[in-house]
Amino acid sequence: MWPCFDERKTTQAAAKFLRLADGTLNYLVLIKWLYLLDREALLRWARPVTFDDYYSMKLGPVLSKTHDLATEMHLPEENSYWAEHISAPSNYAVSLLKSPEDDKLSEAEDELIAEIFRRYGQWQRDPFGFANFLHRILPEWTPVTSGSIPLSIADILKAGNKTSDEIETIESELQDLSEIRQFLSPSGCE
Repeated sequence: MWPCFDERKTTQAAAKFLRLADGTLNYLVLIKWLYLLDREALLRWARPVTFDDYYSMKLGPVLSKTHDLATEMHLPEENSYWAEHISAPSNYAVSLLKSPEDDKLSEAEDELIAEIFRRYGQWQRDPFGFANFLHRILPEWTPVTSGSIPLSIADILKAGNKTSDEIETIESELQDLSEIRQFLSPSGCE
């Protein structure tokens, strides 16, 4: 069992990337930056930021729920945290509607967001070039012609040169975290 997706934290991270990109960004680039944020957090701290599910798709690895939030039109009655702060897609881009609080992100996560932007910000106007670049540098990605293939935490950690023992420990800790969160919120994720 995997800890629940944190829409509030994901939205706050996305908003920080959007502010760094002057408020509007191709959603493919945003999703890739958020994936890189989670990947690097896993490798450094043994914890992702978003707790989303990972998949390999034709244009590279993605965060599943984040992908849906960024690429699908919001229903008028939809009252999600994401939709309150980030626009529905238009011309393959999303925009920051209003800045959310930043109560969910740690200082280290804020710094990692800035680092990811410094490292990959030059790709913000070339989403397909960025996807092709990531195909070459992310060994956990599996080429896909259509649909998606699940990408496990172990795949990411192995690609990041973690040992089998480290991977087992991280997965066990994430399982424990999931059980704690489920105990504290028996009705589901909050």
